[in-house]
This record gives sequence, structure tokens and C-alpha cells, in this order.
Amino acid sequence: MHTQKMFFQNAMGQRLAGRVDLPKGDRYGAVAIFAHCFTCTKDIKAAVHLSRALTGHGFAVLRFDFPGLGESEGDFTETNFTSNVEDLIAAAAFAAEKLLPPSLLIGHSLGGAAAIKAAPRIASVNAVATIGTPFDPGHVLSHFEQQRDVIASEGAAQVSLLANEVTMTQQFVDDVERSDILDEIRSLSKALLVMHAPGDRVVGIEHAAQIFQHARHPKSFFSLGDADHLLSKKSDAEYAGNVIAAWARKYVEFRKDVREAADKSENEVRVMNEADYACVASVREHSFSLDEPVALGGGDSGPTPSEMLLAALGSCTAITLRMYAGRKRWPLASVVVTLSKHDDKTAIAEGYQGAILRRIDLSGDLDAEQTGRLMQIADRCPVHRMLSNKMLITTENAPPA
Repeated sequence: MHTQKMFFQNAMGQRLAGRVDLPKGDRYGAVAIFAHCFTCTKDIKAAVHLSRALTGHGFAVLRFDFPGLGESEGDFTETNFTSNVEDLIAAAAFAAEKLLPPSLLIGHSLGGAAAIKAAPRIASVNAVATIGTPFDPGHVLSHFEQQRDVIASEGAAQVSLLANEVTMTQQFVDDVERSDILDEIRSLSKALLVMHAPGDRVVGIEHAAQIFQHARHPKSFFSLGDADHLLSKKSDAEYAGNVIAAWARKYVEFRKDVREAADKSENEVRVMNEADYACVASVREHSFSLDEPVALGGGDSGPTPSEMLLAALGSCTAITLRMYAGRKRWPLASVVVTLSKHDDKTAIAEGYQGAILRRIDLSGDLDAEQTGRLMQIADRCPVHRMLSNKMLITTENAPPA
């Protein structure tokens, strides 16, 4: 990932600091804008890791500091939810001028509410993803109820929120109490992805349920498992980024030249081994470990090559079925593929090296004919065809670097 520091002006003439994260080679197919959580900054770890994951899928990502935070000009005490929405719209205009018109908005916590509010006013945006977002922007006030009387009597007070100490003013309280995103949720003509962790202690899961309930289709909900509100773990933030990228590709139009280049570079995988049995494989911007079990002298730092092969077949099967069902508009809810390798005496007698048992569990309101057809399509996935037919593998000695 390559990062460029940029600055732009908001409607108030304040200089806001931003970072544009670009894919390898600076070739991007679409632009996303990330709005950070309340009192956070563009450089919060979740934003960095999530953005890196998106660049791995060909997105350029603009993340910026709201006024008075991070490296941006302005006085935080003079900002509010309404001004944050205006700043997000200013960021979209800047992205359209310097990069491409943004097609994806991503908002974390209160930033998600701002993204929903701003989306109807940004014509180029086709998709909105929210992470741990409150249904009611005024929910933020519940985290400093004890200081409300002081704020009312003195006009401002120091409060602690998400481990940050900030000055909260009465004008902010008044603005957020008046703010409502229900109308925007109900009339949103953009694809919406609602992401939330069931155990989120800052913004309860019931907020995600309310957003999802009132939104129009196309809408999707995705659970973030045991992640915390800030997506503090790198793996959780990267996971969220990868899910958003995969989901958004259905609704976001990528530049043709970048899409074709990504398709052509799909097959090159590099594997490195420097000690024991542990290997690191990389493809494009992604990397993962492979190893052998401890019982075989390995460190068990990753799946075995054989397990990765089974995983490749399983994921290719699931993706192929998802693509086919999507084209047919069939109600396929989920695909679970379970695979195991075993010695099948009949298969060996017929000249095969072994056998793979693949079990496919489909869920959704599918009839018998649709289910049967999908089971047939499973045998047409590229990895299945690769494994079940002769494949010429040519080995050559790499020249010295």
C-alpha cells in the first residue's frame, strides 16, 4: 500500500488533513472515503488496517481528520454532527477532483451515521458501509450523562470518550439531539452494508437491527463476531475491509483497465521458505502462512499445503455457486463446503492418485430443481476442473537475482 498525504478545504475554509491509500503501483479502480469514529482520527489503527485491506482489492481510500482532530485545522468545540456531514461532502468533492468521483462511503461509529446522512447528496456514491453505527446520533450523549448538567450550566465540560479527553459543548448537545437519520435510511437509494459486533459495548447491536430494519433493499448485514467497537485487533479490521471490498464490487463500477489488469495477474503466487517447514505465500497484496503439524516436525503456524488445496477447491466452489445463483437471481442464502482427502480404493484402482470428498450445504428458499442445478454447477468451478483433468506443470530453475 502506498500512502499520500493531502489537504483540502471544507465549507468553512478550514484546512483538513487527509491520507489517500493507494494499491500497489498506484493503479486503482474505484475510490472509497472513510469517516472515522467520534473523537478518533484518520490514523486510528482500525482505519489504517481496514484501508490497507481495501487497497488490496483495487480501491483507493481517502481517510481524513474532522476539524480540531489529528492534523486538521479548526476547533473541535465548534464542530457537531451537522458540520461532520458537510465535511464528508467536502471530502467527496476533493476526491472527485484529485482521484475519481467516490463510489463507496465507509463510516465507523458516528462516522457511519454521517455517511448515511451525506450519501444522498453525493451522486457518485453507489454503496454505503457502516461499522458499529448508532441508529440515533444522539446515542453519543449517553456516554457522558454525568456531565450533562455541567455542560448545560457552564456551556461546556471535559468528557472522556473512547479513551479520549475532549471538551463537549452545549451547541454540540443541541445539534446531535436534533439530528435524525431515519428519513435518510428509509429513502436511501444506495446499497447498504450494516456491520456490527454482537458484543459491542459502546453501541449495542440493537442499533444495527434498527438501521437494517428501516433500510430499503439492496441491504446486507454482516456480523463482526467478537470484535470490539474500535476494531482494535488488526485481524478484525482487515476482515471488515475484505468483506466490504467483496460486497462493494457488486455495486461499484471499477475502471475497466484496472479490472482487466487485476484479472490477468490473478494466478501468480510466490512462496518463500527460510527455516524449518514454515512458508509464507503471497499473491498481489495478500500473504498467508503454511506449515506442517508439530507431529511432523513443523510449527503448525498455518495450514498444510494439502489443506490449502482443499480450501482452494472449497472456496472456488462456493464462489462459483454464488456467481451462478446471483445471475439467476435465485435466493441462495449461504454455502458451506466441507472437504476431506482420503484413500479411495476404487478410485486408486481406476488410476487416480486419491480422492476428495466434498459436501455442499446450501441454505435459502431454493426448490429441488434449483438445488440440483447448483450441485451440477459445482463441478464446473475452475479449481475442480484443474484438479480433475490433466495439468502440465513445467519446472524451471530461477536465474540468480
